[in-house]
Amino acid sequence: MGKAARHVMVITGTSRGIGRHLACYYCSNGYRVVGCSRSEPEKAPGGYEHYRLSVDDENDVIHMIASVARRYGRIDVLVNNAGIASMNHSLLTPLSTVSEIFSTNVFGTFLFVREVAKVMSHRRCGRIVNFTSVAAPLNLEGEAAYAASKAAVESLTRILARELAPFNITVNAIGPTPLPTDLIKNVPRNKIDDLLKLQAIKRLAKHADIANVIDFFIREESDFVTGQVVYLGGVG
Repeated sequence: MGKAARHVMVITGTSRGIGRHLACYYCSNGYRVVGCSRSEPEKAPGGYEHYRLSVDDENDVIHMIASVARRYGRIDVLVNNAGIASMNHSLLTPLSTVSEIFSTNVFGTFLFVREVAKVMSHRRCGRIVNFTSVAAPLNLEGEAAYAASKAAVESLTRILARELAPFNITVNAIGPTPLPTDLIKNVPRNKIDDLLKLQAIKRLAKHADIANVIDFFIREESDFVTGQVVYLGGVG
């Protein structure tokens, strides 16, 4: 979409991990980045603004996006990064865990797309990037709720791409392979090794791999690319 400071990007889940890296990366590339998470970020880069909220809280999401729209008059890019996982056998997974996963991964994604797209539609342009996971196409055992939530995100991505196309808003998704973050820190190493064996390129993902795909999706020249899901590492 360009790198001038007037371009505004909203990123969810920016307190740490991938979200924090993306916030720093896009701030350094001239974007005005507005992020959110349940906690304060570890260290905020210059040009960054933070909202403390839960992405599945409808009233807080509405308030945040309305506030951003009033302050900057535009939102050019939305990156729905916020997500949680639970790796456990289905027979040992309580419904409360499933509910929490879907609330964050699916309902949070939907809420942010809905509210941000309203702002983008006024200018008839915008880029939206959702986060899925290779857990969905690989049908990973022990990740039923997480994989199902990400499959829902993929379905949302494809349908929203069609619904928002008349406003020149593209909606795509990226599915990273495991990356050294808090999300997988408690996963046994043998489980990670087994997953890497399923990839064409057998290594953990890097932050730069993720930013590279997002860069492509949000380019001005990518206005004909929508409804796509790109998995890293040769998974698909």
